Amino acid sequence: MLKRTVIGTSLAAVAVAGTVVWTVSSTSTATTASATRPGPGRVHARPLADLATTAAAGQKVKGLPAAETEPFSLVGVTWNKPREELKGTVRLRTRDASTGRWSGWRTLEPELADAPDQGGRGGTNGLWVGPSNGVDVRVTGQKGRTLPDGLRVDLIDPGASAATATPRAAGPAGGGTGMKLVAATTPLAGPVTAPKPAIVARAGWGADESLVKEAPEYDASVKAAFVHHTDTGNGYSCTESPSVIRSVFLYHVQSQGWNDIGYNFLVDKCGTIFEGRAGGADRPVHGAHTYGFNTDTTGIAVLGTYTAANDPTTPGVAPTKAALDGTAKIAAWKLGLTGVDPTAKTTLTSAAPDGTGGKYPYGQKVEFNTISGHRDGFATACPGAQLYSALPAVRTAAKQITVPALSATVTGATAAGGRYYTKSTATLNWTPADGATYTVSVDGATAATPAAGAASATVTLAPGTHSVQLNAAFSDGTTSASPVFTIVADTTRPVISSQALSLRKGTVNSGAWPVSLTWKASDNGVLSSLKATSPAAKAFSTTTTQWSAVSKPGTTQTWTLAATDAAGNAGTSSLSRYTGGQTEGAARRTGTWGVSTTSSYLGGRGMYSKYRGASASWTFTGRTAGLIFKRASYLGAVYVYVDGVKIGTLDTRASSTAYRQLLWTRTWSGSGTHTIKIVVAGTSGRPMVGIDGLVYLR
Repeated sequence: MLKRTVIGTSLAAVAVAGTVVWTVSSTSTATTASATRPGPGRVHARPLADLATTAAAGQKVKGLPAAETEPFSLVGVTWNKPREELKGTVRLRTRDASTGRWSGWRTLEPELADAPDQGGRGGTNGLWVGPSNGVDVRVTGQKGRTLPDGLRVDLIDPGASAATATPRAAGPAGGGTGMKLVAATTPLAGPVTAPKPAIVARAGWGADESLVKEAPEYDASVKAAFVHHTDTGNGYSCTESPSVIRSVFLYHVQSQGWNDIGYNFLVDKCGTIFEGRAGGADRPVHGAHTYGFNTDTTGIAVLGTYTAANDPTTPGVAPTKAALDGTAKIAAWKLGLTGVDPTAKTTLTSAAPDGTGGKYPYGQKVEFNTISGHRDGFATACPGAQLYSALPAVRTAAKQITVPALSATVTGATAAGGRYYTKSTATLNWTPADGATYTVSVDGATAATPAAGAASATVTLAPGTHSVQLNAAFSDGTTSASPVFTIVADTTRPVISSQALSLRKGTVNSGAWPVSLTWKASDNGVLSSLKATSPAAKAFSTTTTQWSAVSKPGTTQTWTLAATDAAGNAGTSSLSRYTGGQTEGAARRTGTWGVSTTSSYLGGRGMYSKYRGASASWTFTGRTAGLIFKRASYLGAVYVYVDGVKIGTLDTRASSTAYRQLLWTRTWSGSGTHTIKIVVAGTSGRPMVGIDGLVYLR
């Protein structure tokens, strides 16, 4: 989308990830304004120009001298190539939109690690500076080094979202969880699970979904969680967290050209958890957070900067206990969705192509803690020394809220379409643990309390759909629950309706006449089988509604269908039909007709005429009838009459000769007496027609 803002008299157009963002020039006279204002967020990009006069010997310098700008709250510097390293320093200062005062100079760090596996622009961290309307930028290259092409400063205005998040109460300002540490190599016995924490959805922080141009991608599972810091600074309040996240989203999408925000989840200093990248918090969404290891992992970013500064008097900010607890909760739950222990190890394979800045060679298998820091997968300071040193406590906290994943199976019911079907009872089966007690709940209420050591329990269900779950209480006081099984109790039989038998076009012989059996099979649940049991056995798919069969002439046959639903209920339907026929000798004829005796005709006899207006008619009692013709290239057409009414013209011509062809049929809703007549049309050049007789069902 093209966004154009005009302030002052001079404009500069800058290409941004395939679009054009209009920005004011450095000579703008923009007035002071709040950076958080109604409407969607926006990005204003300013190109950086050569500042040779300020360069030291052999150093390249690009920048933007102090300039009044459009309002913004987050700032970063980006360049054209996503994997190109900026060798030098990036420093800037900003002007407070409320006071007009300039900040001190701040350093931005080039970030090559928070990135998708391909595409985008290179960039520094985005720094949250709060409502601002002026910027002064200096990018100084190392001696003898060139600076990346396309350098620009990106000014992010988060706008204001109508949606509001509800942060948790702030925890203590100090770091740490106060929990006893557990060795990361000590896994729980078997798969684990954890309760789902409260998560602020994307709408809660005001994601502009129109900016996400591609559908999310999904991995096979989540084997590890990488913990990050957003490196956006710590000068935000928890009420500003949605604005910070919107700014990060805009910086990732519009400044760096990514499809969406890179992190799967974000946690603020008050412990509030936010959904990041779109696609479903409970699904293995492929993120853009740990270059080379985005596959089968999730990215959790703590809002803020948690580096330990080189200056011993400025050790860096430690993450709050609330932030660490929030990180532990979301990591435990996300890993638990695939049964992963938060204190275990896992092996991942590097996907970073050689020479693109990955920490490990392409294809190398690397062992990680299932909760790791960003720096474990990439050569970066992220998530900052202060947060990284707290990860053992995060693992411990995550483990303490996990419980063994309880698995169960269902027998006595048929699985279909993600549900189970039974007439009335179903059995849950499990492997009992020493000292554990089990209950089975139906629709949230306890329905069975098996004896100690039992490995199964059967419940009786009233007709309807039910949620059935196995619950366990372990000797250490923890509890767990199996996945919920949806079980449908059904005593209603399938219904087969609209069953009908009619003649169909095809070749007739003395022992089999082509017919079509049609029907409609339905059930209040799910059909599991459908078949014919007479006059022949045949299985159908449950969606089949027609059977092209043959009927034996001169007999009455019963046509029976049987349907069974997933619960085991069976329904049947039958009809009986007599198959009869009238030869050419039974026809009432007018005009001139000849008789042909050859085994090719049905019954060895057929009649023919080439005289226009010659007619033949048959009267019968039935509900479906058909006429049997000889077909050939030299044969012509007849007019067809039903009960004295002309209904059309039938051409018997064919490219090759064929006998005993049931070429025309007619079906009525019930049995009755009808007369079918044909009249020779006298087709030019091929007036002859040949006919065997009439067949019918009643």
